[in-house]
Amino acid sequence: MRPEVRERVLQAYKRIAEVDRPEVWITLRDEDEVLAEAVTIDEALAAGAELPLAGVLVAVKDNIDVAGLPTTAACPEFAYTPAASAAAVERLTSRGALVLGKTNLDQFATGLVGTRSPYGAVRCVWDPTLIAGGSSSGSAAAVALGIVDIGIGTDTAGSGRVPAAFHGLVGIKSTLGIVPTSGVVPACADYDCVTVLAQDLDSATAAMKVMSGPAVTDPRSRSWPSEVRLAAAPQPRLAVPRAEDLASLSPAYRRAFADTVAGLADKGFTHVEVDIAALLDAATLLYDGAIVAQRYSAVGPFLDSAPAGADPTVAAIVGAAAEPSAHRYVDDLDALARAKTAARELLCDTDGLLLPTTTEHPTIAAVQSDPIGINRRLGTFTNFCNLLDMAAVAVPGAATADGAPFGVMFVVPAFEDQVAIDLAARLIGTSSPALIDDGIEVLAVGAHLRGFPVHRQLIDRGARFSGEVTTSADYRLVDLHTTPPKPGLVRRSGGGAPIAGELYRMSAAALGTFLAELPAPMGLGPVELSDGRWVTGFCCAHDAAERGTDITEYGGWRAYQGLPPSAATRTARNPSTVPMT
Repeated sequence: MRPEVRERVLQAYKRIAEVDRPEVWITLRDEDEVLAEAVTIDEALAAGAELPLAGVLVAVKDNIDVAGLPTTAACPEFAYTPAASAAAVERLTSRGALVLGKTNLDQFATGLVGTRSPYGAVRCVWDPTLIAGGSSSGSAAAVALGIVDIGIGTDTAGSGRVPAAFHGLVGIKSTLGIVPTSGVVPACADYDCVTVLAQDLDSATAAMKVMSGPAVTDPRSRSWPSEVRLAAAPQPRLAVPRAEDLASLSPAYRRAFADTVAGLADKGFTHVEVDIAALLDAATLLYDGAIVAQRYSAVGPFLDSAPAGADPTVAAIVGAAAEPSAHRYVDDLDALARAKTAARELLCDTDGLLLPTTTEHPTIAAVQSDPIGINRRLGTFTNFCNLLDMAAVAVPGAATADGAPFGVMFVVPAFEDQVAIDLAARLIGTSSPALIDDGIEVLAVGAHLRGFPVHRQLIDRGARFSGEVTTSADYRLVDLHTTPPKPGLVRRSGGGAPIAGELYRMSAAALGTFLAELPAPMGLGPVELSDGRWVTGFCCAHDAAERGTDITEYGGWRAYQGLPPSAATRTARNPSTVPMT
């Protein structure tokens, strides 16, 4: 066994004993059993298996199935033992992740506080008098305590983002359906979402990347669309709420958010204030409207049997969800459709919406005194996301709330998940990991390079910069003498030189529109890179190349443009016999 994997497992169980937080776990696996799995993973690696998550330790919220472990949804009488893991969990473990156990939650994922459980209230890691936040409280605490690398939760109303904010974690709530929910006990089936919590953006994104993709077992699962954006703009523009939209914030949270917004320019953002009243109104439909009927559909009949372990607050919420009429439900769906349109219009000229994740950090005692009112406030900025089919990434803000963790989130339209990750990375000052592997690699060698006139065409299509590269030594570069200036790349086997360029990844639909708009004499075709890969790159018509000036000796368009104009008058070799790329 690789010593670091074995040591990580041993340290995790040592840490569990040290912190003495039994309320975090509902089912904790035997240490020897997990170590035995680590041996199997090590053997697979030795045999050449590709396991990108080998040795990553995971805590799974106990409304998500793990084969062989009870699923309770924090209600003992509801418990069952699944033969198969949820699709999301199976994808993690099949790539080498190790599940330590099942974590505590607000019963049936109904709550944002982490106190609605017969297994105990989950306490905040850094102050046990405060709530951990829910409903994914146990998973968040397991990560924040340094026991596991990844916490898997669910987020219907903010249940993954709120506990992330309270503990200074990263929480990724993907577009609905991107991660299948088969094997997840439903709360509101149309609005449930599997979420990831981690200490850093790289780890969270790596787990989300593995879990993403449609599954035949989940009729609501979705694929990335052909036009998916693969990057945020290099100088992103954010929407931020007006002061009156932030009335529910505690004074400390209000100051922390103001400080975060004040520092946006230093991070390379511009921003504009927008009216988010329509979004906040839509948020109320999750509990105050007929949409809540989905909660009764999920577990109402079971709770009607009055199980001894039912949480009174949860039972009351779910029981009341049986009352709305069908016509009220239809009316609310219409209201949501209108709110979705309003949200699209609101964000149409921005990269995303920056919001405080939640409003305050209450004590356990305060929540016990006012379980409904405080819970309602905590979801002020999170409740609308799934209702309006939006994605969000929660990260620590650029300021604290009087020294305590304070969280913000970037909210984006459906399928803009990568954009939200890029925005979050910029705010916290780290490189942005890639979530989406879909797309086509495109080589730019001229006017589409960064800093040149038509680079904007790549930005507008959400192309993702992959790095600086060079072609193989079989190419020549020709100045085409066009307006704006641009070169053509021509292939000459054994008679060329490496040409410098930049590699981008674009969605298939974006590449199609890009090709359709290319002016003569430009085109796209296969180009060989110095490492032997073939990618799509710019080419030009033979007659245009014949009229051009050979500039191969400069090694690239950027170097050539940096020379005095007189350097461009050299006579080119005639490339007419060169096959075009």
